[in-house]
Amino acid sequence: MAGHSKWSQIKRTKAVVDAKRGAVFTRIGREITVAARQGADPNGNFQLRTAIAKAKAAGVPAGNIERAIAKGSGQGGEAIKLESIRYEGYGPGGVAVLVEALSDNRNRTAAELRLAFSKHGGNLGESGCVSYLFQHRSEVRIEADAEREEALLESLLSLEADGYELGDDGQALVHGPFEVLESLQNGLRQQSWQVQEWTHAWHPLTQVVPQDPDTTRQCLKLLEALEDLDDVNSISTNLEIDDAFVP
Repeated sequence: MAGHSKWSQIKRTKAVVDAKRGAVFTRIGREITVAARQGADPNGNFQLRTAIAKAKAAGVPAGNIERAIAKGSGQGGEAIKLESIRYEGYGPGGVAVLVEALSDNRNRTAAELRLAFSKHGGNLGESGCVSYLFQHRSEVRIEADAEREEALLESLLSLEADGYELGDDGQALVHGPFEVLESLQNGLRQQSWQVQEWTHAWHPLTQVVPQDPDTTRQCLKLLEALEDLDDVNSISTNLEIDDAFVP
């Protein structure tokens, strides 16, 4: 799909092949815990509804979801203390990397990230060093193909959407400003579009294509190392992988 690096596709494939279900469950559970601070009822908490939808799509058991909500809302005890932190840095070849973490120990998380960057040819930078290379936006994935493109265009005229990208898999990615995620996905549902996923995402304004396969491999190793860290919640990059490259 246009505008999305092949790292996203590789990452989704690896998630299935490697079957790292425990790590995925833990990561999504932390998202639910943080979201539940604003209220344990998903009907009145859009952030929590979003996290729960992601959990169900990943096959997280209902019991895990309930426990994560209880931890965040303080039901039956003191609420768990998790902090949302954004880190920024550079990978090999000047590739920009944004890391969003959920941590109960800021110093530990920073040290682990700094080590991962340095071991794989990158460096952890200051806040703001690469975020200007991205747009923080709302993204809603729906079922739509080329035959329904005209109908989609008509629907978007009445919604706060900035644009869309048609994939070759029968899906389309509709995007808009950061603050309209809830109204955008609700509006698409009301117009009978089948919503698959919705999220906030860092979208690269420009992309970097490494000049040689070794640099690309280094970048992928860095991204994999970052993803393996327990505190890391999401990774965004402006890495674009050349079609001829085979990891």
